[in-house]
Amino acid sequence: MAEKLLVVGSVAYDCIETPDDSADFILGGSASYAALAASYFAPTAISAIVGNDFKDSDVKRLTARSIDLSNLQSDSSKPTFFWRGKYLENFNSRETLDVRLNAYENFKPQLDETARNSKFVLLGNISPAIQSAVLDLVREPQFVILDTMDLWISTERDDLLKLVRRCDLLILNDSEAKMLAGTNNIIVAGRELMKLGVKSVIIKTGEYGAMLFSGDGFFVIPAYPVAALHDPTGAGDSFAGALAGYLAGCGKTDFESIKLGMLAGAATASMTVESFSCYKLEENGRDEIDRRCQYIKKISQI
Repeated sequence: MAEKLLVVGSVAYDCIETPDDSADFILGGSASYAALAASYFAPTAISAIVGNDFKDSDVKRLTARSIDLSNLQSDSSKPTFFWRGKYLENFNSRETLDVRLNAYENFKPQLDETARNSKFVLLGNISPAIQSAVLDLVREPQFVILDTMDLWISTERDDLLKLVRRCDLLILNDSEAKMLAGTNNIIVAGRELMKLGVKSVIIKTGEYGAMLFSGDGFFVIPAYPVAALHDPTGAGDSFAGALAGYLAGCGKTDFESIKLGMLAGAATASMTVESFSCYKLEENGRDEIDRRCQYIKKISQI
């Protein structure tokens, strides 16, 4: 039976420059990417905040996917969270040129009764303090997924580790995993992170795919081969969102279900990187996600 997924994170406006193109004030943020991805697999709600400049057209983009915005707060006195970044040649690294918390400076999460009863929760990339505050409001979550980044590992490590112990699945990329585990070996990192109290750990390895560490086994999935990389922003959020949506949609959290959720995540993330924001994903939808899932299955013999 499908369960509703609650997605926590940021809703933002991004200005992005790549080696070949640029885009200004496009819909971004971890909650936006994750919720749009998840919406292809399960009913989805967002807990976040926007500012006085949030466009009606972007509200419509979210509601067009039937995303529940009942818990999307609005601050009439400040603009929406803002990020400006520049990708260097070959997209191997990026620079943050400007970041403004804006509406998030005094964000105090609130949830309605439906959201408080959520069984599946994705704590998308945002500060551990906000993630914890939202999780505190959820009565009896069945499965909690935590996504994080190097900034929080560096600046809020203790709070992050406390939060990890409350979650079932931890998702991070390879450099973040090594950083949090204190090792340069990705396999050792996965094993060490399992000792933090979670049931499973997924380490994303970019264009090479992702690894799953669990008490029930080890699994590696390749990435879908993307020939037209346009903007990698939000790929990790889309991966986590599709994975969480898949699990909520099937109502299962066993090892095999997480593997299939990773398949959905890899396929969905491959579409996100083919355009700025989530335009490519929104344009092609579930049929293309399924086609890419089948392709990954074929090449990996899942």
